[in-house]
Amino acid sequence: MSNAVAINPALLTWARERAGVEAFMLEDRFPKLTAWEAGETQPTLAQLEKFAHAVHVPIGYLFLPAPVQETLPIADFRTVPGHASLRPSPDLLDALYLCQQRQDWYRDYARINAFAQLDFIGSATIAREPVAVAESMRHILGLILTERQQLPSWEDALRQLVAKVEDAGVLVMASGIVGSNTHRTLRVEEFRGFALADELAPLIFINGADSKAAQMFTLAHELAHLWLGKSGISNTEAGRLPEQRTERWCNTVAAELLMPLQATREAYRPDLPLTDEMTRLARLFKVSTLVALRRLFDAGFIDKDQLWQLYRTELAHAQARGQRSGGGDFYRSLGARTSKRFTRALLASTLEGQTLFRDAFRLLGVKKSDTLFSAARALGVAP
Repeated sequence: MSNAVAINPALLTWARERAGVEAFMLEDRFPKLTAWEAGETQPTLAQLEKFAHAVHVPIGYLFLPAPVQETLPIADFRTVPGHASLRPSPDLLDALYLCQQRQDWYRDYARINAFAQLDFIGSATIAREPVAVAESMRHILGLILTERQQLPSWEDALRQLVAKVEDAGVLVMASGIVGSNTHRTLRVEEFRGFALADELAPLIFINGADSKAAQMFTLAHELAHLWLGKSGISNTEAGRLPEQRTERWCNTVAAELLMPLQATREAYRPDLPLTDEMTRLARLFKVSTLVALRRLFDAGFIDKDQLWQLYRTELAHAQARGQRSGGGDFYRSLGARTSKRFTRALLASTLEGQTLFRDAFRLLGVKKSDTLFSAARALGVAP
């Protein structure tokens, strides 16, 4: 074939496996894929471009002599017992790279506008008592336990926590897809969230494909990472007892932030059946039953066997309920996906002529100027 391109066929196999796709799943779009991978024939440039798009790989990678050894640009705190480090998927990498681009933009914006550095970033070490760190968090974020208990539900408590974290200067983004591509979903099995530590533009990303109950704990856990000043990716759960020391510490801080141990002990009623008490405490502290279980264990009211037995049951219930909300207001969800703090800053900068519209489109995942102007009005940036 005269217009075929000469490439290493092993790169095609690598790119497909990197995307977690079996060859038969691409046969309709690329009938000669098996022959390409075997080196029996080669694709044209147009075919190669379509293939690269299908498996979410930069086309330049396919012209290299050998596959790229991709690694996460931040610390990997994910652990699976008996397994080595988990290979990052293209979806995870692209979501992370997009967040880094947003962070870079916001850091420059913060410098231009002479924003003060955030002293709490990197203010703690794992040698410090988690109770003291959680108290520092509550003070800086303006979290008052009695106010939290008066909220209608723990979902309202989650929204309040996100708002207070953003008010403190942290960009909080929660999404279950890569950018605005609904065909590229993020897998909870791969990661639950990550933190990008920075004194001007700290960022927390929460996997929105996870249950709302789990998202609350992930947010608190990633906050602990920011207090340590350590960027990293996690797959932590409220009931898990991580192997890594840093993750154990962050889990303890997160649990203490959401449901203080002393307050838990004072509120505990041993006369009630365990499942009833778990539910009552969850409602009182406006946390999920998963977090309530973890704190009952931390307080010594249940043992490890009871923790895991009830935790698995509650986790199954949460997954069966389908915690994600569908639809909703586009502009409200845009602020949640890309951080209201970030989105408002970017829209204001764009409308003032400081940022190009094409850059705003790319960073927000929108395609039309009308959408940008409507978002600005919905978020109070423009009249």
